[in-house]
Amino acid sequence: MIMRKPSITSFKKELSPKQREELLRALKARFDENMNRHRGLEWAKVQAKLEANAEKLWSLNEMERTGGEPDVVGHDKKTGEYIFYDCSAESPKGRRNVCYDGEGQEAREKQGVHPEGNAIDMAAAMGIELLTEEQYRELQKLGDFDTKTQSWVKTPSDIRKLGGAIFADHRYGHVFVYHNSAPSFYGARAFRGSLRV
Repeated sequence: MIMRKPSITSFKKELSPKQREELLRALKARFDENMNRHRGLEWAKVQAKLEANAEKLWSLNEMERTGGEPDVVGHDKKTGEYIFYDCSAESPKGRRNVCYDGEGQEAREKQGVHPEGNAIDMAAAMGIELLTEEQYRELQKLGDFDTKTQSWVKTPSDIRKLGGAIFADHRYGHVFVYHNSAPSFYGARAFRGSLRV
């Protein structure tokens, strides 16, 4: 029988006042230092949205806690939502050594190998979505990310049905998208997520 680590979804998805204050301070500092990622947007409006959304703030804290360094990368004018991506220079340290999904993880565990988890379930527990290939390419227009590491990206179902999963990185001034078997996991590969608030 496969033993899984307790899911973080079993905990209350709310931050203490001190945690909220620390997170908002970190997000504001990152927002101010990286205006090229969100030209024309105002922090006061972003903060007001965050303060009205305790569960989304909790998800951002999970992104921060696992090394994602989330930042605003866009604003959906139709819905009024702000879009956050993990913007750490390299793949988030607290999410590495993970298979693509639960099925992949189970396959490895049956072989007696124990990854740290899997990207799909971890993202769901955090309340975020894996970046798609398109979103990953958008992120790379804002800087050079994953020049030494890699990130799993959302895999189309037709590829996944055949046992594969895709990941991406930035090398030689270009974004490369590759394939691997979903049970694969590596010390330099994590995943990046997105969150709409």
